[in-house]
Amino acid sequence: MVTADAGVRLTSLTVSYGAAQVLDSIDLELTAGVTGLLGPNGAGKSTLMRCLATTQSPSDGGFRALGLDPADRNQRTELRRRLGYLPQNPGYYPHFTAYELVDYVAILKEFTDRDERHVQVRRVLEEVGLTDRATTKVKRLSGGMRQRLGLAQALLGDPKFMILDEPTVGLDPEQRMRFRALVSRLGESRTVLLSTHQTEDVAALCERVVVLFGGRVLFDGTPQGLAQHAADQVWLTRQAPPGGRFFWRTADGRYRVLGERPDEAECAEPEVEDGYLLLLGDRAPQAGVS
Repeated sequence: MVTADAGVRLTSLTVSYGAAQVLDSIDLELTAGVTGLLGPNGAGKSTLMRCLATTQSPSDGGFRALGLDPADRNQRTELRRRLGYLPQNPGYYPHFTAYELVDYVAILKEFTDRDERHVQVRRVLEEVGLTDRATTKVKRLSGGMRQRLGLAQALLGDPKFMILDEPTVGLDPEQRMRFRALVSRLGESRTVLLSTHQTEDVAALCERVVVLFGGRVLFDGTPQGLAQHAADQVWLTRQAPPGGRFFWRTADGRYRVLGERPDEAECAEPEVEDGYLLLLGDRAPQAGVS
């Protein structure tokens, strides 16, 4: 059952570094479920994640999460007990085993009862499929396994608010499928914010998607709504368009073109990636032919 204070509300949240404004008066409300956060590099996604994880203070404005105000020191400490955070580049102690690392994070999260703590550690390692690697040193884990280890520590304490920054980096297709199943289950009773560059993860997992650009919210709606931004602007043709802004060669030898209709082209069903690229428009990176 979702509690009344399960949400997160951002009010005019701003982050500046000198004259550079990374986040510009963000107003946003997150509720139970999985929200995807998309945006090009430099859009402010990781900065927003760090603010919500209370590892960075905003320059102006603020937010409340799970009924708590992190501007208050005591409430900030309580919020940290209730959230799970997987940063984009988590730091690892290479000589720790997987079990020791998660156990260490559990101690930092104030699991003082040894037996209870070890139950938690075994549970989260099992959830991410690392039980058989519990005694393996972190330095000997693959990149995908380290990413799953980061997710394991974020799951400690059954958090009600989860912040996942690029969590599928380094995962193979089977691991990605397991990750999707886990996160979709978490989203049934928690508020989950998932930052990613993978539009297929957003389409598969998220009930809602927020697009950031230049520190501002460019889109806030459903993945289907983002895909429909490209309605009647996605085409399939046998010839490479001479002036197409976005196009690429597909596996069947045709070209997928976004924007104006090329000659002798047929209309295609838009996908989340199509809507995202057209939403960014000239702000998106140049696409090429492969």
